[in-house]
This record gives sequence, structure tokens and C-alpha cells, in this order.
Amino acid sequence: QVQLVESGGGLVQPGGSLRLSCAASGFPSDYYAIGWFRQAPGKEREGVSCISTSNRNSITSYADSVKGRFTISRDNAKNTVYLQMNSLKPEDTAVYYCAAEYARFRGPCSLAWVYDYWGQGTQVTVSS
Repeated sequence: QVQLVESGGGLVQPGGSLRLSCAASGFPSDYYAIGWFRQAPGKEREGVSCISTSNRNSITSYADSVKGRFTISRDNAKNTVYLQMNSLKPEDTAVYYCAAEYARFRGPCSLAWVYDYWGQGTQVTVSS
């Protein structure tokens, strides 16, 4: 059974940092891409970043709004994907979700894919 559990959200001041974690279980991590998505009140869900594995190398993708500020990484031994968020802005406030999608032989991950498995979300609030 595929399970994704997010953690690490909270309240942070503008310019601060947070690291989100997505603990995955129930599937071979090398075959799946993990994506981070967020949804703010009254707004549509948007893709933030994703990571997949090809030839033992991680391939990443970022939304333009977070490039240079957010970094996604994975620890396959722990089946955990991290989203390091720096220089946070009030507009980063949202519920953040991680999601998994079977990615073997599909090439680099894409935030446009339909992700089949989702976590419950973790709230990130950026406010002074």
C-alpha cells in the first residue's frame, strides 16, 4: 500500500526557511517520481518541484516561482524526499502536498503529470 506522509510545515517569518519531508512507503522509490504541490486558500493547486531517478542520478524540476529559493532532494535509503525552502515569502503560504507517480522509463519528472498517490498535506504559513 502506497503511503506518503508530509511533515515540517509551520509558521515562519518572511525571509526564513523551512524543510519539508515526505516519507514514502509501499513502493520502490527508484521507480517513482515525487512531486511537491501547494494550494493556497481560494487558489488552484500548483506544482512546486519534482524529483525522479535516472541511471542512479536525480533529475529535478522547479516552478519558476521557486527557482533559486527551493531545493528538492531525496534520500533513497530513508525513502524520504525533502523540500528545502529558503527566502520564504508571504505568497508561499499554502498547504504543501507531496505526491508520487510511477516514472520508470518515462524520463525526467514533470509537474504536469497526473500523480496517483498523495499525502495529507502540511501547512506552511509565511507571516510576520
